[in-house]
Amino acid sequence: MSIALISDVHGNLTALEAVLGEIGDVDRVLCAGDIVGYNPFPKEVIKVFQEQGISSVVGNHDKAVVTGDTSWFNPYAAEAVEWTRNQLNQKEINYLSNLKERISLEVGGERLTITHGSPRSVEEYVCPTTIDIKLRGMVSEVESKYLVLGHTHLPMMKEFKEGIVINPGSVGQPRDGDPQASYCIFNPQEKQCTIHRVKYDIDTVANKIREIGLPEKHARRLYQGR
Repeated sequence: MSIALISDVHGNLTALEAVLGEIGDVDRVLCAGDIVGYNPFPKEVIKVFQEQGISSVVGNHDKAVVTGDTSWFNPYAAEAVEWTRNQLNQKEINYLSNLKERISLEVGGERLTITHGSPRSVEEYVCPTTIDIKLRGMVSEVESKYLVLGHTHLPMMKEFKEGIVINPGSVGQPRDGDPQASYCIFNPQEKQCTIHRVKYDIDTVANKIREIGLPEKHARRLYQGR
């Protein structure tokens, strides 16, 4: 069995297609949330998720698009949320509203739990610098060998006796200084998890951001990987 782990696509269809094209033949694709937000192709990304049966938890941007509550967002992110809300039809909004905050499943005889921010909140940032005792506590809390998180846009894998914490990084808006889309291939039988990076046509996405009038900041940061 092999599983592709992705996260934080954020409406970046071009990056998603590049990642899925490189992933190839895997048993499942799982997403740690934030399907939409920031980037200009929310409808198209949702369609790919539905057509390819990609399972995802809900992210904070997904929730904001459903509820319209952007009180926790900076003005640039809030503007993208409002734009996204206006692009989606009711079926697409319903799709996002039906996403769960946590998915747990058995893989290779062990339990894997996936959520967006942390087991406690979709808004909580769990970074590579988060102290080990906190990470170990999260693994114990979900009673799983593998805990998959998103939200930070920073790839991470840390192994403890309690289990392994994985963040596949961001497909649609990396923030670790590398503008290439990020994803993870996980082989539970061999207990191997490898982060991969994929080049994609950033110009296509950035030009579309500018064309539709989303903040220039969202276009620039794609090139910077920040």
